[in-house]
Amino acid sequence: MTDSRPAWMSDDVALFQDQVRRIFEREFAPHEERWRREHLADRSIWRQAGEMGLLCTSIPEAYGGAGGTFAHEAVIAAEQARALVNSFSINVHSGIVAHYLLAYGSEEQKLRWLPKMARGELVSAIAMTEPGAGTDLQAVRTSARRDGDHYVLNGTKTFITNGHHADLVCVVVKTDAARGAKGVSLLMVEVADCPGFRRGRLLEKIGQHGQDTAELFFDEVRVPVENLLGGEEGQGFRQLMQQLPRERLLIAIGAVATMQRAVAETLAYVRERRIFGEPLLAMQNTRFKLAECRTEVAFSEAFVDQCIQRQLAGTLDVPTAAMAKWSTTQRLGQVIDECLQLHGGYGYMAEYPIARMYVDARVLRILGGANEVMKELIARDMEKAA
Repeated sequence: MTDSRPAWMSDDVALFQDQVRRIFEREFAPHEERWRREHLADRSIWRQAGEMGLLCTSIPEAYGGAGGTFAHEAVIAAEQARALVNSFSINVHSGIVAHYLLAYGSEEQKLRWLPKMARGELVSAIAMTEPGAGTDLQAVRTSARRDGDHYVLNGTKTFITNGHHADLVCVVVKTDAARGAKGVSLLMVEVADCPGFRRGRLLEKIGQHGQDTAELFFDEVRVPVENLLGGEEGQGFRQLMQQLPRERLLIAIGAVATMQRAVAETLAYVRERRIFGEPLLAMQNTRFKLAECRTEVAFSEAFVDQCIQRQLAGTLDVPTAAMAKWSTTQRLGQVIDECLQLHGGYGYMAEYPIARMYVDARVLRILGGANEVMKELIARDMEKAA
């Protein structure tokens, strides 16, 4: 099957894609094995990524960004996933936190933080999940009580991507516990030299071993009132719901790119591996399994390309993003499993990319909202339309 350029990819974006692919392959992929072994990427890679134009690409130039579009973000998400470089999350930093600031931040907040994020001087994270509250964001218990010109922040966050290196954390808090979703707010917390803030251990995971997933603790942390996003309390849940489709689409884009890599790795392997005197690719079962995988990838590519076009047009809605997220991550698990099987015993060896993909991909069905919740969002939309 001959690949063709998707409709959303202009000549400029295609050129950018070539540059980004080379950067990830040459500058970052060679370090992944060490980062996974050390359970942490080098802090210096953030400045390097900023210098290479990988951060805040769709943030306006007035705030230090590159002035691009979501298409540029999509390219970075895809090429980072394709290169199997998952020890630092540009998606979280540039695709999520930067856009919370762009959408809801004051002019002062944007000018204060976005240029430093674009340069990699500030690393950002978003702290939603708690030990007792994950997908259900209305159930968060981290509190922020007003005390003069500060909020006093108390609570625990867990599974925080970029949590170890983060300098700026967008924290989901309850400013009014009695109001449910209407009591949720977002606070930007500068954690460097911040009394009462501490990072917990780097969490041991079955995959994505280089990603600095950490616990964050807030004990009577004082945060200036002007760090509230949106100008008034109680806007956080609405802000989260508006931005989550972008996050879920970025996950889907990465899932498709990983599927493409899995099929390419497997095709190369079965061409070389011989069984009963012939290449493994000559076996009908191998050919049929790869044909099935390639078809699954093609369906996912087509749908995600459509979603990217809708995101660029400002029409991507919650249920469609949910469809993209759950369907691509589910297919990713199936495709990688089939590809690993075709590697035989070598597929179980950690030195092979397919083995890394197998364990790294599993969390995608959980993060960004569990896939079961994605189906619930789709079902609710169907009920409304009935």
